[in-house]
Amino acid sequence: MEIKTICVVGAGLMGQQIALLGALSGFAVNCCDINEEALGKAKEFADGWLAKQLSKEKITENQAKQAKEGLRFISVMAEAAKDADMVIEAAVEDVVVKRRIFAELDRIAPPHAILATNSSYLVSSKIADATQRPDKVLNMHFFNPALLMKTVEVVKGPHVSEETVEAVMAVSRALGKTPARVNKEIYGFLCNRVFSAITKEACYMLDQGIASIEDIDNAIKGALGHPLGPLELLDLTGIDLEYHLGMERFRETGNLADKPSPSLVERYARGDYGRKTGKGYYDYSKK
Repeated sequence: MEIKTICVVGAGLMGQQIALLGALSGFAVNCCDINEEALGKAKEFADGWLAKQLSKEKITENQAKQAKEGLRFISVMAEAAKDADMVIEAAVEDVVVKRRIFAELDRIAPPHAILATNSSYLVSSKIADATQRPDKVLNMHFFNPALLMKTVEVVKGPHVSEETVEAVMAVSRALGKTPARVNKEIYGFLCNRVFSAITKEACYMLDQGIASIEDIDNAIKGALGHPLGPLELLDLTGIDLEYHLGMERFRETGNLADKPSPSLVERYARGDYGRKTGKGYYDYSKK
């Protein structure tokens, strides 16, 4: 299965990076979002990132030119996906929204097109039956920042064909990534299961007054060698994302232990989502 054209649905933090990564790797990429402002910001990000890398001589003028020529920003999904060999959805972590998007993509995209979700936790079997091509629907999970992080999780649900998995593994390598194949669906896949366990304990200790934000993060960095502490990492990935994932999990299990931490809920309610809003567990407004 030869993949030349990729459609990225969602021009937010992850979508804009995945789209630019695809263009830099030689794919024709259509980045789609119904929000014109988000599309504008995604284009600004791409232009700024390319200019910065060019000034540092990390890419050549020809590479920057080819990336710009290979990347289009489109507000109509029907236009963006009509010729795609593969679609990567990077929209909000809401299964209802994702099912609606995938049902529409199934009608729009060519029959051979693979439909991948970049969901951090939601398994593709919750989405695949919204389409007529469940064997071509799977998880392809990038990590933030997608332009730099080397790992991509490729998850083979029970409905996914071997051909689809191998094609997505090949695309991952073409993007310069090291794909981690996950042979069975499990909530959170590989890395986020470990991440969730660590952040859950860090939030618990903070909520109980056992240690401060700084001391928790510094202990984890100093003793375990992590480049970022768990609370710093929550600020990076987004407190709003973690909140929605926790609530989605709680609605599914009914287990009170799955509800988001009080410290996280407090920040979510204030709109302090982390680095992207200037404040989360830490204050970035003066940096």
